[in-house]
Amino acid sequence: MQSCKTRYPILLVHGMGFRDGKICYWGRIPKVLEKHGAELYFGGQEANASIERNAGLLAERLKAVLADSGAEKVNIIAHSKGGIEARYLISALRMGGRIASLTTISTPHNGSAAMEKLMKLPRPLMKLIGAGTDVFKRLGGDKKPDTYRCFEQLTQSYMSRFNAENPDVSGVFCRSCAFLMKSPFSDILMLVPYLGVRLLSGRSDGFLTPEEVRHGELRGTFTGAGFRGISHCDEVDLRRMRVRVRCLETGESFSDITEFYVKLVNELKERGL
Repeated sequence: MQSCKTRYPILLVHGMGFRDGKICYWGRIPKVLEKHGAELYFGGQEANASIERNAGLLAERLKAVLADSGAEKVNIIAHSKGGIEARYLISALRMGGRIASLTTISTPHNGSAAMEKLMKLPRPLMKLIGAGTDVFKRLGGDKKPDTYRCFEQLTQSYMSRFNAENPDVSGVFCRSCAFLMKSPFSDILMLVPYLGVRLLSGRSDGFLTPEEVRHGELRGTFTGAGFRGISHCDEVDLRRMRVRVRCLETGESFSDITEFYVKLVNELKERGL
């Protein structure tokens, strides 16, 4: 099966809170893509470092991937905050000439309204939460975690400035994917954040609304074909559990989240990327 054998290799870029390691951030997705012919690499950036630091790490990783593969460019598929780091890599670090495409999965391109409101809480409290999280992230391998800075960089006000300072680069195909849970009980891990975001912003995948993640060409807004919907965790197959996917705009459906990724990569192949 060669449906995912693209012209350029695929670089998977993870989101905030996790690292690439022995327990794969992307669940079953990499093995399924490779089974269909994809040439895959991982971003390897830190879990809770700032956008600037992680983009710098991605730049070094990109150079290594190009040297190893012999390719001129890569296709990036990024989840959550990883998509912002990829955009910084393309624009601010001037690596757009080495990127064929950027596909983002629930990336807060327009900032999070919920995080904007949370950052109005007393600064010492948010700093304390950030510092406590940094301790655990250092134990997990981060060299320069900065969770409080990450919080700031997820707000609408920050992303408004970011978007103005980091326009899309000509020649890089950009598309975004949005997801929705159907109820607070779609994913018990996301119950509390879902309720908070629902109260402050509306329907979401537990963290982000469709309006907050739209950038470039909207590939679609996806939810579950069953009763569950798709959560921020489901999007990267955190549970390694089959979950059906349906596009609200087109009605197309997939028997599993892995099949959805096969389709995304196949579309890149059909574009000659």
